[in-house]
Amino acid sequence: MESVDLVYKGIYILAIFGVTLLIATYSTYFERKIAAFIQDRVGPNRAGPAGLLQPLADAGKLFFKEDFIPAKSSKALFILGPGIAMLVATMSSAVIPFGDVLLIDGRELWLQAIEVNIGVLYVFGVVSLGVYGLMIGGWASNNKFSLLGAIRAASQNISYELAMGLSLIAILMMTGSLSLREIAAQQAGFNWNIWYQPLGFIIFLVCAFAECNRTPFDLPESEAELIGGYHTEYGSMKLGMYLFAEYINIFVASAVMATLYFGAYNFPFMFELEAWLVEATDSVVTANNIVTMLGVGAMFTKIFLFIFFFMWVRWTLPRFRYDQLMKLGWQILIPLAILNILLTGGGILLKDYLF
Repeated sequence: MESVDLVYKGIYILAIFGVTLLIATYSTYFERKIAAFIQDRVGPNRAGPAGLLQPLADAGKLFFKEDFIPAKSSKALFILGPGIAMLVATMSSAVIPFGDVLLIDGRELWLQAIEVNIGVLYVFGVVSLGVYGLMIGGWASNNKFSLLGAIRAASQNISYELAMGLSLIAILMMTGSLSLREIAAQQAGFNWNIWYQPLGFIIFLVCAFAECNRTPFDLPESEAELIGGYHTEYGSMKLGMYLFAEYINIFVASAVMATLYFGAYNFPFMFELEAWLVEATDSVVTANNIVTMLGVGAMFTKIFLFIFFFMWVRWTLPRFRYDQLMKLGWQILIPLAILNILLTGGGILLKDYLF
């Protein structure tokens, strides 16, 4: 790879890293505002205009709070737990295509950090490591409530990863590829996978809530039962890293759902718009770059809508009991995912037979 390409990749990776942290930071603000709206309250309004500086105030508070480590904890693992959770969360977005290709000085610059032909497996592999951060933190705290929360997190993630993986098999059968870039390209225009895989999307969406430990699946940190769950003993920025990791995981889950089911950066009438821009500007490069940047806007619009949905559900639905959580994963979602695979296979065979 040439040095120019390396510089571009480095800048792009830093930009995505910064955008991820910014979105995670202000997700806390918008979650409070959405909760306030649903509950007929005001929400943050003191720090800065309309409370916009509240996330920065929270970050400052976490940075300067006293860092506490329980006396009989495993200190090295206690520190390592939130670090693993944060590292794994920030690695997950590396293979997500946030846009198509930019044409600059005769070069094709893809708006994707890395392209691997097993992008779906990469996301699953990295996300599945996140449970180690929760498990290590809960065990190292030497607190029974933390340990119970960590065990809940591990069993919940394993259970719902099975259903999530099975729901994705139907997508892979249709597209014939594990590359997220290829899956996005096959949904050009308005040919989105959601039209062909509505059941698979619903299963994936429910599993995403469970994987992110979001209400109504936040049993690992159920304050009514476990005080604070796996991060009961954490404070200062160690607690902040756990909270940040959760919001980053929401962002990544939203980006993956937008890519797999809602066309990623594709939007309706994009080809007609590009053809019109070619005539208007008399430049294929300019038209391509304008449509590509509009595609980036479309991608982030879909992501923000999913993040809003995550927050809306949190303040709408009550928490499940743990036995209900396990029953939903093993007895309902996994059989539904297998049924979806069979229906998809039958549809593919019928299409090949008729056409």
